[in-house]
Amino acid sequence: MAPSVIGNSIGDDLEHAPHAHQTKPFRTVGDFLSNVSNFQIIESTLREGEQFANAFFDTDTKVRIARALDDFGVEYIELTSPASSEQSRRDCQIIAALGLKAKILTHVRCNMEDARLAVETGVDGVDVVIGTSSYLREHSHGKGMDNIIEIAKEVIKYVKSTGKEVRFSSEDSFRSDLVDLLRVYSEVDKIGVTRASRSYHVGIADTVGVATPREVYDLVRTLRGVVKCDIECHFHNDTGCAIANAFCALEAGATHVDTSVLGIGERNGIPSLGGFVARMLVQDREYVKGKYDLAKLKAVEDLVADAVEVNVPFNNPITGFCAFTHKAGIHAKAILANPATYEIINPADFGMQRYVHFASRLTGWNAIKSRCDQLGLNMTDAQIKQCTAKVKAMADVRKLAIEDTDVIINQFYHNLSAEQEQPLLADLTLEEKKAFAKKEMELNGEPEMQKLDNLADAHTNGVVTDHPS
Repeated sequence: MAPSVIGNSIGDDLEHAPHAHQTKPFRTVGDFLSNVSNFQIIESTLREGEQFANAFFDTDTKVRIARALDDFGVEYIELTSPASSEQSRRDCQIIAALGLKAKILTHVRCNMEDARLAVETGVDGVDVVIGTSSYLREHSHGKGMDNIIEIAKEVIKYVKSTGKEVRFSSEDSFRSDLVDLLRVYSEVDKIGVTRASRSYHVGIADTVGVATPREVYDLVRTLRGVVKCDIECHFHNDTGCAIANAFCALEAGATHVDTSVLGIGERNGIPSLGGFVARMLVQDREYVKGKYDLAKLKAVEDLVADAVEVNVPFNNPITGFCAFTHKAGIHAKAILANPATYEIINPADFGMQRYVHFASRLTGWNAIKSRCDQLGLNMTDAQIKQCTAKVKAMADVRKLAIEDTDVIINQFYHNLSAEQEQPLLADLTLEEKKAFAKKEMELNGEPEMQKLDNLADAHTNGVVTDHPS
Protein backbone atom coordinates (compact mmCIF):
# COMPACT_ATOMS: atom_id res chain seq x y z
CA MET A 1 0.00 0.00 0.00
CA ALA A 2 1.34 3.43 -0.95
CA PRO A 3 2.19 5.84 1.86
CA SER A 4 -0.21 8.75 1.81
CA VAL A 5 1.02 12.25 1.15
CA ILE A 6 -0.99 13.41 4.16
CA GLY A 7 2.13 12.44 6.07
CA ASN A 8 5.19 14.64 6.10
CA SER A 9 4.72 15.90 2.56
CA ILE A 10 6.90 18.89 1.81
CA GLY A 11 6.62 19.11 -1.95
CA ASP A 12 6.20 22.79 -2.70
CA ASP A 13 7.78 24.54 0.26
CA LEU A 14 10.76 25.76 -1.68
CA GLU A 15 11.58 28.61 0.68
CA HIS A 16 11.88 26.10 3.49
CA ALA A 17 13.52 23.48 1.31
CA PRO A 18 15.37 24.99 -1.66
CA HIS A 19 16.17 22.50 -4.40
CA ALA A 20 18.68 24.31 -6.56
CA HIS A 21 19.99 22.79 -9.78
CA GLN A 22 22.82 20.50 -8.84
CA THR A 23 26.04 19.75 -10.65
CA LYS A 24 28.34 16.77 -10.37
CA PRO A 25 32.02 17.39 -9.63
CA PHE A 26 32.94 14.50 -11.92
CA ARG A 27 30.81 15.58 -14.91
CA THR A 28 32.50 14.51 -18.13
CA VAL A 29 33.95 17.03 -20.54
CA GLY A 30 31.45 18.09 -23.20
CA ASP A 31 31.65 16.46 -26.63
CA PHE A 32 30.68 18.33 -29.78
CA LEU A 33 28.92 15.19 -31.07
CA SER A 34 26.86 14.72 -27.91
CA ASN A 35 23.12 15.37 -28.14
CA VAL A 36 22.15 15.01 -24.49
CA SER A 37 20.90 18.61 -24.71
CA ASN A 38 19.47 18.30 -28.21
CA PHE A 39 17.30 15.23 -28.69
CA GLN A 40 13.78 14.27 -29.73
CA ILE A 41 11.47 11.59 -28.36
CA ILE A 42 9.71 9.12 -30.63
CA GLU A 43 6.94 7.91 -28.32
CA SER A 44 6.02 4.35 -29.23
CA THR A 45 3.32 3.40 -26.72
CA LEU A 46 0.85 3.06 -29.60
CA ARG A 47 3.23 0.85 -31.58
CA GLU A 48 5.76 -0.93 -29.35
CA GLY A 49 3.33 -0.66 -26.43
CA GLU A 50 0.66 -2.53 -28.38
CA GLN A 51 3.04 -5.49 -28.34
CA PHE A 52 2.90 -5.61 -24.54
CA ALA A 53 1.35 -8.90 -23.45
CA ASN A 54 -1.55 -7.23 -21.64
CA ALA A 55 -2.27 -4.47 -24.15
CA PHE A 56 -5.53 -4.03 -26.02
CA PHE A 57 -6.14 -0.49 -27.22
CA ASP A 58 -9.44 0.29 -28.91
CA THR A 59 -9.65 3.39 -31.08
CA ASP A 60 -10.97 5.64 -28.31
CA THR A 61 -8.15 4.58 -25.98
CA LYS A 62 -5.57 5.20 -28.69
CA VAL A 63 -6.94 8.69 -29.29
CA ARG A 64 -6.88 9.51 -25.57
CA ILE A 65 -3.30 8.26 -25.24
CA ALA A 66 -2.21 10.17 -28.35
CA ARG A 67 -3.73 13.39 -27.01
CA ALA A 68 -2.13 12.87 -23.59
CA LEU A 69 1.30 12.30 -25.16
CA ASP A 70 0.82 15.38 -27.31
CA ASP A 71 -0.09 17.42 -24.24
CA PHE A 72 3.07 16.18 -22.54
CA GLY A 73 5.04 17.44 -25.50
CA VAL A 74 6.66 14.48 -27.26
CA GLU A 75 7.88 15.34 -30.74
CA TYR A 76 6.74 12.14 -32.44
CA ILE A 77 4.03 9.52 -31.84
CA GLU A 78 4.58 6.16 -33.52
CA LEU A 79 1.64 3.93 -34.47
CA THR A 80 1.26 0.25 -35.29
CA SER A 81 1.66 -0.65 -38.96
CA PRO A 82 -1.53 -0.20 -41.02
CA ALA A 83 -0.64 -3.53 -42.60
CA SER A 84 -1.23 -5.28 -39.28
CA SER A 85 -5.03 -5.15 -39.54
CA GLU A 86 -7.85 -3.15 -41.04
CA GLN A 87 -8.51 -1.55 -37.64
CA SER A 88 -4.84 -0.55 -37.36
CA ARG A 89 -5.11 1.12 -40.76
CA ARG A 90 -8.22 3.06 -39.73
CA ASP A 91 -6.61 4.04 -36.43
CA CYS A 92 -3.63 5.49 -38.31
CA GLN A 93 -5.99 7.57 -40.41
CA ILE A 94 -7.96 8.80 -37.39
CA ILE A 95 -4.93 9.79 -35.30
CA ALA A 96 -3.15 11.36 -38.28
CA ALA A 97 -6.22 13.57 -38.78
CA LEU A 98 -6.39 14.81 -35.16
CA GLY A 99 -4.21 17.84 -35.88
CA LEU A 100 -1.79 17.16 -33.02
CA LYS A 101 1.41 19.13 -32.56
CA ALA A 102 3.41 15.88 -32.50
CA LYS A 103 4.29 14.33 -35.82
CA ILE A 104 2.55 11.01 -36.43
CA LEU A 105 4.63 8.09 -37.67
CA THR A 106 3.84 4.51 -38.49
CA HIS A 107 6.20 1.55 -38.43
CA VAL A 108 6.23 -0.88 -41.37
CA ARG A 109 8.21 -3.65 -42.96
CA CYS A 110 10.69 -2.61 -45.60
CA ASN A 111 8.61 -3.39 -48.69
CA MET A 112 6.70 -1.29 -51.19
CA GLU A 113 3.25 -2.68 -50.32
CA ASP A 114 3.53 -1.69 -46.66
CA ALA A 115 5.09 1.67 -47.54
CA ARG A 116 2.25 2.61 -49.92
CA LEU A 117 -0.35 1.61 -47.35
CA ALA A 118 1.40 3.74 -44.73
CA VAL A 119 1.60 6.81 -46.96
CA GLU A 120 -2.11 6.55 -47.82
CA THR A 121 -3.12 6.84 -44.15
CA GLY A 122 -1.98 10.46 -44.04
CA VAL A 123 0.74 10.05 -41.40
CA ASP A 124 3.64 12.52 -41.31
CA GLY A 125 6.35 9.90 -41.58
CA VAL A 126 7.11 6.24 -42.18
CA ASP A 127 9.56 4.09 -40.23
CA VAL A 128 10.74 1.14 -42.32
CA VAL A 129 12.59 -1.78 -40.75
CA ILE A 130 14.29 -4.98 -41.83
CA GLY A 131 16.36 -7.50 -39.92
CA THR A 132 20.09 -7.50 -40.63
CA SER A 133 21.43 -10.08 -38.19
CA SER A 134 22.21 -13.59 -39.40
CA TYR A 135 19.40 -14.88 -37.16
CA LEU A 136 16.75 -12.75 -38.85
CA ARG A 137 18.13 -13.02 -42.34
CA GLU A 138 18.01 -16.80 -42.10
CA HIS A 139 14.87 -17.37 -40.04
CA SER A 140 12.70 -14.26 -40.64
CA HIS A 141 12.82 -12.88 -44.20
CA GLY A 142 15.53 -14.93 -45.93
CA LYS A 143 17.12 -12.01 -47.79
CA GLY A 144 20.83 -11.32 -48.33
CA MET A 145 22.50 -7.96 -47.76
CA ASP A 146 22.50 -7.00 -51.46
CA ASN A 147 18.76 -7.61 -51.63
CA ILE A 148 18.18 -5.70 -48.39
CA ILE A 149 20.05 -2.66 -49.74
CA GLU A 150 18.19 -2.78 -53.06
CA ILE A 151 14.76 -2.95 -51.38
CA ALA A 152 15.65 -0.28 -48.82
CA LYS A 153 16.68 2.19 -51.51
CA GLU A 154 13.47 1.62 -53.44
CA VAL A 155 11.24 2.10 -50.39
CA ILE A 156 13.11 5.15 -49.08
CA LYS A 157 13.01 6.89 -52.47
CA TYR A 158 9.29 6.24 -52.73
CA VAL A 159 8.46 7.57 -49.26
CA LYS A 160 10.66 10.62 -49.84
CA SER A 161 8.88 11.31 -53.12
CA THR A 162 5.58 11.67 -51.25
CA GLY A 163 6.98 14.38 -48.98
CA LYS A 164 6.86 12.19 -45.87
CA GLU A 165 9.63 11.82 -43.32
CA VAL A 166 11.33 8.46 -43.54
CA ARG A 167 13.52 6.39 -41.26
CA PHE A 168 15.36 3.25 -42.26
CA SER A 169 16.26 0.94 -39.40
CA SER A 170 18.09 -2.31 -39.15
CA GLU A 171 16.52 -4.80 -36.77
CA ASP A 172 18.74 -6.70 -34.31
CA SER A 173 21.56 -4.25 -35.04
CA PHE A 174 23.82 -5.37 -32.20
CA ARG A 175 23.90 -8.98 -33.41
CA SER A 176 24.54 -7.92 -36.99
CA ASP A 177 27.93 -8.00 -38.66
CA LEU A 178 29.46 -4.52 -38.32
CA VAL A 179 30.73 -4.45 -41.90
CA ASP A 180 27.28 -5.41 -43.23
CA LEU A 181 25.62 -2.88 -40.96
CA LEU A 182 27.79 0.04 -41.97
CA ARG A 183 27.52 -0.93 -45.62
CA VAL A 184 23.72 -0.80 -45.64
CA TYR A 185 23.64 2.49 -43.74
CA SER A 186 26.22 4.03 -46.04
CA GLU A 187 24.27 2.98 -49.10
CA VAL A 188 20.93 4.36 -47.93
CA ASP A 189 22.62 7.56 -46.75
CA LYS A 190 23.82 8.16 -50.31
CA ILE A 191 20.24 8.82 -51.33
CA GLY A 192 21.23 12.39 -50.63
CA VAL A 193 19.26 13.87 -47.75
CA THR A 194 21.34 16.20 -45.60
CA ARG A 195 21.23 15.98 -41.82
CA ALA A 196 19.98 19.54 -41.54
CA SER A 197 16.67 18.70 -43.26
CA ARG A 198 15.71 16.19 -40.55
CA SER A 199 13.31 14.54 -43.02
CA TYR A 200 15.35 11.35 -43.09
CA HIS A 201 17.14 9.38 -40.44
CA VAL A 202 18.53 5.93 -39.86
CA GLY A 203 17.84 3.80 -36.84
CA ILE A 204 19.62 1.15 -34.84
CA ALA A 205 17.68 -1.33 -32.74
CA ASP A 206 18.82 -3.49 -29.85
CA THR A 207 15.93 -5.83 -30.52
CA VAL A 208 16.78 -8.41 -27.86
CA GLY A 209 18.35 -6.16 -25.23
CA VAL A 210 21.83 -7.60 -25.62
CA ALA A 211 23.82 -4.36 -25.90
CA THR A 212 25.85 -2.73 -23.14
CA PRO A 213 26.25 1.06 -22.81
CA ARG A 214 29.84 0.88 -24.02
CA GLU A 215 28.83 -1.17 -27.07
CA VAL A 216 26.07 1.34 -27.81
CA TYR A 217 28.46 4.26 -27.59
CA ASP A 218 30.98 2.57 -29.87
CA LEU A 219 28.43 1.64 -32.54
CA VAL A 220 26.65 5.01 -32.59
CA ARG A 221 29.96 6.89 -32.61
CA THR A 222 31.12 4.77 -35.55
CA LEU A 223 27.82 5.22 -37.37
CA ARG A 224 27.97 8.97 -36.77
CA GLY A 225 31.14 9.01 -38.85
CA VAL A 226 29.47 7.12 -41.69
CA VAL A 227 26.13 8.90 -42.19
CA LYS A 228 25.17 12.57 -42.41
CA CYS A 229 21.55 12.09 -41.37
CA ASP A 230 20.01 11.87 -37.89
CA ILE A 231 20.22 8.64 -35.90
CA GLU A 232 17.31 7.08 -34.03
CA CYS A 233 17.81 4.45 -31.33
CA HIS A 234 15.49 1.72 -30.09
CA PHE A 235 16.58 -0.28 -27.05
CA HIS A 236 14.94 -3.25 -25.36
CA ASN A 237 15.20 -3.77 -21.64
CA ASP A 238 15.75 -7.53 -21.36
CA THR A 239 18.97 -6.99 -19.41
CA GLY A 240 18.00 -3.74 -17.68
CA CYS A 241 20.17 -1.39 -19.76
CA ALA A 242 17.56 0.34 -21.95
CA ILE A 243 17.66 3.84 -20.40
CA ALA A 244 21.43 3.75 -19.87
CA ASN A 245 21.86 2.65 -23.48
CA ALA A 246 19.63 5.47 -24.71
CA PHE A 247 21.66 8.01 -22.76
CA CYS A 248 24.96 6.66 -24.11
CA ALA A 249 23.56 6.73 -27.64
CA LEU A 250 22.84 10.45 -27.27
CA GLU A 251 26.31 11.02 -25.86
CA ALA A 252 27.73 9.35 -28.97
CA GLY A 253 25.72 11.48 -31.40
CA ALA A 254 22.27 9.90 -31.75
CA THR A 255 19.40 12.37 -32.11
CA HIS A 256 16.16 10.45 -31.49
CA VAL A 257 15.19 7.97 -28.76
CA ASP A 258 12.21 5.62 -28.75
CA THR A 259 10.23 5.39 -25.50
CA SER A 260 6.92 4.01 -24.28
CA VAL A 261 4.82 4.93 -21.27
CA LEU A 262 5.86 2.71 -18.33
CA GLY A 263 8.28 1.04 -20.77
CA ILE A 264 5.60 -1.36 -22.03
CA GLY A 265 6.38 -3.35 -25.15
CA GLU A 266 7.48 -6.73 -26.42
CA ARG A 267 8.76 -8.85 -23.51
CA ASN A 268 10.38 -6.43 -21.00
CA GLY A 269 9.74 -3.41 -23.18
CA ILE A 270 11.87 -0.37 -23.97
CA PRO A 271 12.95 2.83 -22.13
CA SER A 272 10.03 4.23 -20.16
CA LEU A 273 9.05 7.77 -21.03
CA GLY A 274 9.23 8.81 -17.37
CA GLY A 275 12.53 7.08 -16.69
CA PHE A 276 14.17 8.53 -19.78
CA VAL A 277 12.92 12.04 -19.03
CA ALA A 278 14.14 11.73 -15.43
CA ARG A 279 17.62 10.78 -16.66
CA MET A 280 17.71 13.67 -19.12
CA LEU A 281 16.30 16.17 -16.61
CA VAL A 282 19.28 15.56 -14.35
CA GLN A 283 21.58 16.11 -17.33
CA ASP A 284 19.98 19.37 -18.52
CA ARG A 285 17.08 20.53 -16.37
CA GLU A 286 16.28 23.73 -18.26
CA TYR A 287 16.32 22.02 -21.67
CA VAL A 288 13.95 19.26 -20.56
CA LYS A 289 11.62 21.59 -18.65
CA GLY A 290 11.46 23.85 -21.66
CA LYS A 291 10.40 21.01 -23.97
CA TYR A 292 7.99 18.88 -21.94
CA ASP A 293 5.06 19.54 -19.61
CA LEU A 294 6.45 17.38 -16.82
CA ALA A 295 3.44 17.79 -14.54
CA LYS A 296 1.38 15.78 -17.04
CA LEU A 297 3.56 12.67 -16.79
CA LYS A 298 1.55 11.06 -13.99
CA ALA A 299 -1.72 11.50 -15.86
CA VAL A 300 -0.45 9.78 -19.00
CA GLU A 301 1.10 6.97 -16.95
CA ASP A 302 -2.13 6.44 -15.02
CA LEU A 303 -4.05 6.41 -18.31
CA VAL A 304 -1.83 3.73 -19.84
CA ALA A 305 -1.60 1.70 -16.63
CA ASP A 306 -5.39 1.58 -16.49
CA ALA A 307 -5.63 0.66 -20.17
CA VAL A 308 -3.28 -2.32 -19.82
CA GLU A 309 -4.56 -3.24 -16.33
CA VAL A 310 -1.31 -2.96 -14.42
CA ASN A 311 -0.25 -0.91 -11.40
CA VAL A 312 2.41 1.76 -11.74
CA PRO A 313 5.48 -0.03 -10.28
CA PHE A 314 6.42 0.99 -6.73
CA ASN A 315 9.94 1.89 -7.89
CA ASN A 316 8.89 3.63 -11.08
CA PRO A 317 11.00 6.75 -11.66
CA ILE A 318 9.15 9.91 -10.61
CA THR A 319 5.64 8.47 -10.11
CA GLY A 320 6.27 5.26 -8.17
CA PHE A 321 4.98 5.67 -4.64
CA CYS A 322 8.48 5.20 -3.26
CA ALA A 323 10.16 7.63 -5.67
CA PHE A 324 10.29 10.51 -3.19
CA THR A 325 9.72 8.64 0.08
CA HIS A 326 12.37 9.06 2.79
CA LYS A 327 12.35 6.68 5.74
CA ALA A 328 15.68 6.41 7.57
CA GLY A 329 15.97 8.86 10.45
CA ILE A 330 19.19 10.53 9.30
CA HIS A 331 17.82 10.82 5.77
CA ALA A 332 14.59 12.35 7.06
CA LYS A 333 16.33 15.04 9.08
CA ALA A 334 18.51 16.06 6.15
CA ILE A 335 15.57 16.10 3.73
CA LEU A 336 13.57 18.30 6.09
CA ALA A 337 16.50 20.73 6.23
CA ASN A 338 17.38 20.63 2.51
CA PRO A 339 15.85 18.12 0.04
CA ALA A 340 18.93 18.26 -2.18
CA THR A 341 20.79 16.17 0.40
CA TYR A 342 19.02 13.00 -0.72
CA GLU A 343 17.20 13.99 -3.93
CA ILE A 344 18.64 14.69 -7.36
CA ILE A 345 15.20 15.49 -8.81
CA ASN A 346 12.73 18.00 -7.40
CA PRO A 347 9.32 16.28 -7.22
CA ALA A 348 7.64 19.67 -7.65
CA ASP A 349 8.93 19.73 -11.25
CA PHE A 350 6.50 16.88 -11.94
CA GLY A 351 3.69 18.11 -9.71
CA MET A 352 4.62 15.44 -7.16
CA GLN A 353 5.38 15.64 -3.44
CA ARG A 354 8.06 14.13 -1.30
CA TYR A 355 7.03 12.11 1.71
CA VAL A 356 8.94 11.66 4.95
CA HIS A 357 7.97 8.28 6.36
CA PHE A 358 7.49 8.47 10.11
CA ALA A 359 5.46 5.34 10.93
CA SER A 360 8.28 2.84 11.42
CA ARG A 361 11.07 1.72 13.72
CA LEU A 362 13.52 3.66 11.53
CA THR A 363 11.92 7.02 12.16
CA GLY A 364 13.90 9.83 13.74
CA TRP A 365 12.73 12.56 16.08
CA ASN A 366 12.98 15.23 13.40
CA ALA A 367 10.36 13.42 11.32
CA ILE A 368 8.11 13.15 14.39
CA LYS A 369 8.70 16.82 15.15
CA SER A 370 7.63 17.75 11.62
CA ARG A 371 4.50 15.66 12.03
CA CYS A 372 3.74 17.31 15.37
CA ASP A 373 3.93 20.69 13.65
CA GLN A 374 1.46 19.49 11.01
CA LEU A 375 -0.89 18.23 13.73
CA GLY A 376 -0.61 21.51 15.63
CA LEU A 377 0.95 19.92 18.72
CA ASN A 378 3.42 22.08 20.63
CA MET A 379 6.05 19.99 22.43
CA THR A 380 9.63 20.53 23.50
CA ASP A 381 12.44 18.68 21.72
CA ALA A 382 12.88 16.49 24.80
CA GLN A 383 9.19 15.54 24.74
CA ILE A 384 9.32 14.84 21.02
CA LYS A 385 12.29 12.54 21.55
CA GLN A 386 10.32 10.67 24.23
CA CYS A 387 7.39 10.38 21.84
CA THR A 388 9.69 9.14 19.09
CA ALA A 389 10.99 6.39 21.38
CA LYS A 390 7.41 5.24 21.93
CA VAL A 391 6.66 5.23 18.19
CA LYS A 392 9.81 3.18 17.53
CA ALA A 393 8.97 0.75 20.32
CA MET A 394 5.41 0.31 19.05
CA ALA A 395 6.69 -0.22 15.51
CA ASP A 396 8.73 -3.14 16.82
CA VAL A 397 5.52 -4.68 18.16
CA ARG A 398 3.18 -4.21 15.20
CA LYS A 399 3.11 -2.65 11.75
CA LEU A 400 1.96 0.95 12.06
CA ALA A 401 -0.21 2.86 9.64
CA ILE A 402 -0.07 6.64 9.48
CA GLU A 403 -3.33 6.78 11.42
CA ASP A 404 -1.85 4.59 14.17
CA THR A 405 1.17 6.84 14.52
CA ASP A 406 -0.99 9.95 14.64
CA VAL A 407 -3.01 8.35 17.46
CA ILE A 408 0.21 7.57 19.37
CA ILE A 409 1.50 11.13 18.95
CA ASN A 410 -1.81 12.70 19.95
CA GLN A 411 -2.27 10.43 22.95
CA PHE A 412 1.30 11.03 24.10
CA TYR A 413 0.64 14.78 23.88
CA HIS A 414 -2.57 14.54 25.92
CA ASN A 415 -0.89 12.28 28.49
CA LEU A 416 1.61 15.07 29.19
CA SER A 417 -1.10 17.03 30.98
CA ALA A 418 -3.52 14.27 31.94
CA GLU A 419 -4.03 13.23 35.55
CA GLN A 420 -4.18 9.60 34.49
CA GLU A 421 -2.11 8.32 31.57
CA GLN A 422 -4.07 6.53 28.83
CA PRO A 423 -2.79 3.74 26.57
CA LEU A 424 -1.21 5.06 23.38
CA LEU A 425 -3.28 2.62 21.34
CA ALA A 426 -6.60 1.42 22.70
CA ASP A 427 -6.68 -1.89 20.82
CA LEU A 428 -3.43 -3.41 22.10
CA THR A 429 -3.68 -7.04 23.16
CA LEU A 430 -2.17 -8.19 26.45
CA GLU A 431 0.72 -9.75 24.56
CA GLU A 432 1.31 -6.53 22.63
CA LYS A 433 1.26 -4.48 25.83
CA LYS A 434 3.91 -6.72 27.33
CA ALA A 435 6.01 -6.61 24.16
CA PHE A 436 5.70 -2.81 24.01
CA ALA A 437 6.85 -2.41 27.62
CA LYS A 438 9.81 -4.66 26.92
CA LYS A 439 10.76 -2.74 23.75
CA GLU A 440 10.55 0.57 25.62
CA MET A 441 12.93 -0.72 28.25
CA GLU A 442 15.33 -1.98 25.60
CA LEU A 443 15.29 1.33 23.71
CA ASN A 444 15.69 3.43 26.83
CA GLY A 445 18.57 1.25 27.96
CA GLU A 446 20.53 1.23 24.71
CA PRO A 447 23.79 3.16 25.22
CA GLU A 448 24.00 3.90 21.51
CA MET A 449 20.65 5.69 21.32
CA GLN A 450 21.86 9.06 22.53
CA LYS A 451 24.96 8.76 20.41
CA LEU A 452 22.87 8.20 17.28
CA ASP A 453 20.60 11.13 18.12
CA ASN A 454 23.59 13.39 18.54
CA LEU A 455 25.10 12.10 15.28
CA ALA A 456 21.87 12.91 13.43
CA ASP A 457 21.80 16.40 14.93
CA ALA A 458 25.40 17.05 13.95
CA HIS A 459 24.73 16.12 10.33
CA THR A 460 21.80 18.43 9.67
CA ASN A 461 23.80 20.46 7.18
CA GLY A 462 26.60 18.02 6.44
CA VAL A 463 27.28 14.85 4.52
CA VAL A 464 26.76 11.51 6.22
CA THR A 465 29.19 8.80 5.19
CA ASP A 466 28.78 6.06 7.78
CA HIS A 467 25.11 5.26 8.02
CA PRO A 468 22.85 2.55 6.60
CA SER A 469 21.31 3.76 3.36
